[in-house]
Formats: sequence, C-alpha cells, structure tokens
Amino acid sequence: MGCKLNLADSELLAKKFTGAGYQVLERQEDDIDVVVVNTCTVTHVADRKARHLLLSARKRNPHALIVATGCYPERAPDELTRIDGIDLILGNSSKDSLVDLVTERLNERNMAPITDPLLPSRMGFLPNQTRSFVKIQEGCNDFCSYCIIPKTRGHSRSFAADAILAALKEREAAGFPEVVLTGTQLGDYGIESPGSRRRGPDYRDQASEGDPLADLLEVVVQRTKIPRIRLSSLQPQDITPRLLSLWQDPRLCPHFHLPLQSGADSVLQRMRRRYRIQEYVNAVERIRAAVPDVSITTDVIVGFPGETQEEFNETYSLVESLALSAIHVFPYSVRAGTLAARLGNSVAEPVRKDRVRRLLALAEHSHLRHRQSVVGKERPVLWEERKALPGVSGEPVWRGLTDNYLRVFSQAQGELGGRITRAKIACIYENELWATVDA
Repeated sequence: MGCKLNLADSELLAKKFTGAGYQVLERQEDDIDVVVVNTCTVTHVADRKARHLLLSARKRNPHALIVATGCYPERAPDELTRIDGIDLILGNSSKDSLVDLVTERLNERNMAPITDPLLPSRMGFLPNQTRSFVKIQEGCNDFCSYCIIPKTRGHSRSFAADAILAALKEREAAGFPEVVLTGTQLGDYGIESPGSRRRGPDYRDQASEGDPLADLLEVVVQRTKIPRIRLSSLQPQDITPRLLSLWQDPRLCPHFHLPLQSGADSVLQRMRRRYRIQEYVNAVERIRAAVPDVSITTDVIVGFPGETQEEFNETYSLVESLALSAIHVFPYSVRAGTLAARLGNSVAEPVRKDRVRRLLALAEHSHLRHRQSVVGKERPVLWEERKALPGVSGEPVWRGLTDNYLRVFSQAQGELGGRITRAKIACIYENELWATVDA
C-alpha cells in the first residue's frame, strides 16, 4: 500500500523471503501460507484500506499467517491488536527481522519454506514487475504540521552511494528497463555529509557546490546502463541548476513530482512547509525551461485547518494557471500526534467536500488538456502487462507508461511485456490514451 518508498520496502521483503526459500506469488491462491500487508497510514482512508485488506486476507486464507507491517503498525499498533486474526504486527523499525519472525512462527506450526532451485532469474523481486524501486534515503526532519511520517519513518538518513550502486547493478543484471529512485524526502539525500546544509531560498542558485543528490544522480547515470531512471518526488527547494543539467541525458525520465499542498502562502506557513508560492512557481518554470516535453505532477491538500474561502481560491487559481500534468487531491485528514491536530478551526465537512469536488474537476480538466497535447506525437513507452480493459475492448490490450509518466494502451500484437518501444499516441478514447506500436 501507499507510496513508492513502500514499494521499495516490499521489494526488499520479497528478496529476503525468496532468499529464505519462500515463493512470492503473483496473486492470492487457495493454499497460500503467509500474507504480508505492507501498510500506509498517511490518512484515515489509508488506515481503513489497511484494515479491510487484513480482514479480507484472513477471510480468504483462514489457515495462513497474517502479517501487518509498515507505517500503520509503527503509528498505532494498539489499533491493529484489536483486529482478530492478525498473527504478527511489525512496524517499519522491525521490518529487518520480519522474515525471521515469520519463519519462526511457521516452524512452530511444523512448516518450513522449501528452497526452489528453479526460481526465475529475477529472484527476490515482485512477480511480473517491470519497474524496480530503489530506496536511497529514508526519514524526514521537516515535521510538516499535518504529517505523521517523521514519526513512522524516523529522522532523515541516506544510504551510501556504493550500496545504492550495488542495488542498481543488481536491477541492471536482472534486466529491469526502469528504476525509480525513492525516499521519504529525496532532496535531503546526503544531508548528513560534512559541509552539507539545509536548503534555503538561495540554495537553488548555487550551480555546483553542496548538492549531494545531483552528485549521486550523476554517478548513477555514469556507472549504470539501466535504460530509464526516474525520481519519485522532489520539493521546490531541491530544483537546482546542477540537478536539472543532468536531464541532458535522455535516460533520466522527463517527469517531476513536485508536491504543492496549498496555493496560499498563509496555509503553507501553517503547514510548516519550507517554501512559498513564488518559489514553487520558479521551480516549475526552471524545470520546463530545462527539460523538453516534461510532465509535472503534484499533490494538494484541501480543507487544512483554518483554510478560508480566499485561501482556497488562491489554491484553485494557482493550480489552474500552472496547467500541471496531474493533480492528486486529498481532503485534509487529522493525524493524532501532529501539530495540525491541535490547531482546531476545522473546515466544515460540506465545505471541504465541495472544495474537493471543485479541485478534482479542475484536475481532470488539466490532465485531459495535457494528454491532448501529446496526441500525434511519439514517446518511448515501457509496456507493463496485457489485460482486458472492461468497457473498452473485449480482447486483452497492452498497458504501458511513457517516459513522461502518461498511461497509454495499445492493441498491438506480439509480446511487448517489459520492453521499451517507440509508440505514436493516436487518440484519446474512453478517457484513455491509445497508441500504435511498430514492434
């Protein structure tokens, strides 16, 4: 569940399980022995989904070992202990020992994993996976007033460049066409290094010094041959000239996820965000000037405590003017233990729902406009899987992702899974992009 960092954690767990003799299944089967739900807790909706998954896992697999891990158990393990049928509850801080603890429990049941010498060449990765997620940083020192993640992931810490390169070389050897570099706060990569300092408004104007993330990315590009490299998320203050200069290499995907959260400086200040609106606008302009055909996506929180109609209008106007590729809209969710939970002055639910509705409509319009702009153009597409698309086609169709993060479909014949091909975006049909492929 949840963010790309959780996907990276799930990959690591899969590798540890297969290394211990387990088989990681593509889907739940009748004779499954272990179900691990890697949870998210960023909102109350994520909590509800986690509880639903755990309950349904127990119902479908009455004799299996059910494990809850991830951010939810780290934040509120007592809530999960009240759910019948969960055998193990382990937060992020205990993930390293998860496989050993699962094995101990199975041994108590007179069960043991059997090493399979015929495991596929991508042993340790998730089944039918075309993109791999590599964690380069974890934790956050920002403590935004609405966010519980610093308490579930801890303080910011970076992984050594050699370890990151080793992980990428492993993905390269396994034949992955795309790797996503991820973390809680990617821009804080290397913040522990001597001479590194917090990034402020003047930091982005420094062309070469004190930019550990750019240093790492340059090494990654120089020392690996993975066809596509993507960054999961950045902040406006992370967008340095030196970092952007690396996008001259076509292997770096022209896609930036740049969370906005609010279009009003007054709300950003209450949120304890480290940028203001003009800095965000400047970052967007710099990205577009440096990276051709770029897609910029964002997150927006609606109904933060005390959000006035004027503040919402500022957000709406800014989002409309920026014409971003995709906008993820989240109603504010109270998280106990955060500063915002003590602010009071909550936005009435009918008002919050109306604002969410309005912003979602704008997001759909912005997304459609961006997709319309690529019709008739060619993009490299990583084809992920072939499956039926209900209501569109009776026959299975290929589903893929462009380098600039657009979902596309194709009725092309032949085997495309895991391949990157040039594809011409032909049309928008039933609200989806369709492409033709000369395979």
